[in-house]
Amino acid sequence: MIQLGSPEYRVLIKDMPVELRPRERLLKEGPQHLSDIELLAIMLRTGSARASAMDLAAALLGHFGGLKQLLDVSTEELNSFKGIGPAKAAQIMAALELGRRVAVASAWDRPSIRSPENAAALVMEEMRHLDREHFCALLLNTKNQVLARETISIGTLNSSAIHPRELFKAAIRRSAAAVILVHNHPSGDPTPSQQDIEVTRRLVDAGNIIGISILDHLVIGDNKFTSFKAKGLM
Repeated sequence: MIQLGSPEYRVLIKDMPVELRPRERLLKEGPQHLSDIELLAIMLRTGSARASAMDLAAALLGHFGGLKQLLDVSTEELNSFKGIGPAKAAQIMAALELGRRVAVASAWDRPSIRSPENAAALVMEEMRHLDREHFCALLLNTKNQVLARETISIGTLNSSAIHPRELFKAAIRRSAAAVILVHNHPSGDPTPSQQDIEVTRRLVDAGNIIGISILDHLVIGDNKFTSFKAKGLM
C-alpha cells in the first residue's frame, strides 16, 4: 500500500501544473480563494525530505484540528512535529500572531455608523479642504462598522465621474454588506446638484441588483454636509 509522503506518492509543488500551484493561484485569484492547506503551504515554503509543503500543511492541520486550534499550540509542540523545525515553527507562530493582532485591532478600530453625523465626522476634516471633487465610499460590514474608505474617482472643480463598476468592484473586494457614498464640493456649498441626484439613483439601483445596499450619500462642504437620506433624496 502506498503511504502519503512515500516516494511513489509524493508530488512536489513545482511538479504541479502552474494553474494549480498555491502561490500562483494566490497571485492570480487572491488569497480568499485558497484553502487553509494551500495558505499554510505557502507560508511553509518548502516541505521535508518525505513530504511536500502541501502534504506537511495537511498533516499539521489534521493533527492539531485546524487553524483555530493552531493558535493554542506552543512553539515546542510545533517544533516537535515531524518535518517542522525551528525555522518553520517560527514562521507559523509569527503568522498566527500577526493574524491575532489584526483581529484585535480590527475589533477596536472599526467605527460604527449610526447616523449621517457619524459618517461625516470620519471624512469632514480631510475632504472639506480638497480643491477637486473626490468621490469616495465608506464600506460597511453587516454591523455597519467601517471596513475601509475607498477613493473611487477624482474629478475637477465641480464634477467627478463615477461608474457603478468601479464602486462595486471595491465593495465586493472588501466583502462589504453596505456602502455610504461621500463626495465633496470644493465650493464649500454641500447642496446636491441634479447630476448628484441622478448618479445616486443609478448607483442605488445597481446596488439593489447585486445585493449591496447604498445607505446614504453625503455631500461634504466647508464644515457642513448634506445627507441624501435625511433630505429624502433616496
